[in-house]
Amino acid sequence: MYRQDIRAAAATLWQHWQQSTRLDELPPQSRPGSRAEGYAIQAAVAKLSGQRIVGWKIAATSKAGQQHIRVDGPIAGCLLSARALEAGARVSLAGNNMKVAEAEFAFRMGRDLPRGAGTYSVEEVLAAVSALHPAIEVPDSRFEDFTRVGAAQLIADVACACWFAIGAATRTDWRSRDLVQHKVTAWRNGALAGEGSGANVMGDPRSALAWIANELNTVGDGLRAGDVVMTGTCLTPVPVLAGDSFKADFGEFGELDLRFVE
Repeated sequence: MYRQDIRAAAATLWQHWQQSTRLDELPPQSRPGSRAEGYAIQAAVAKLSGQRIVGWKIAATSKAGQQHIRVDGPIAGCLLSARALEAGARVSLAGNNMKVAEAEFAFRMGRDLPRGAGTYSVEEVLAAVSALHPAIEVPDSRFEDFTRVGAAQLIADVACACWFAIGAATRTDWRSRDLVQHKVTAWRNGALAGEGSGANVMGDPRSALAWIANELNTVGDGLRAGDVVMTGTCLTPVPVLAGDSFKADFGEFGELDLRFVE
């Protein structure tokens, strides 16, 4: 893609993000044809926003999720500073088309994993982590039907990033625990709304973390100390409406909640 086409695509997506409006697809002349072009547009969206990138998210980490949005593997999106929420916050659903909440493992990086250092192993990536957090994501897309536009456009659209909340770092020795089988529950208005485990996140949230470290090793600048990485939903996304409360319970790792408003 030409630089001006990347900028045009980013400007279109950012306008729709600001106005909470939708488009069918990007215009043909500024539509990415590959994952690499999608990431180039995503980087331009982040720059256009004027916000800091405070971390990353992974979308489509389960086979069901990949089939739902018709992609053949996970995709990565940057997390923008103005979209970070405190645990217990009230979050607006105005203009949100997806209207779902997700419970996710989030890792805080303690040191850089820069680009160009070769392929990172799971062990190398985990050695760079400083903390594990429970987290909630409230995704959205700027596309009217995000299930049919394909991976390149979804990557350009920041992998359906929107709001996210990071809970307190767990005090439990998470490194000695089995994250694959660790149970995670979601509660809507005090009633059980979903159950899952780390197995739903690419088979293991630690594998998902290594995946994004290597993805950004190829198409970005790598992970940086202080970045938080949300590794993907542990359970089927829970539908939410204005007036609902939502709690993600990670057992001994902690919990956090959000309340939704219009």
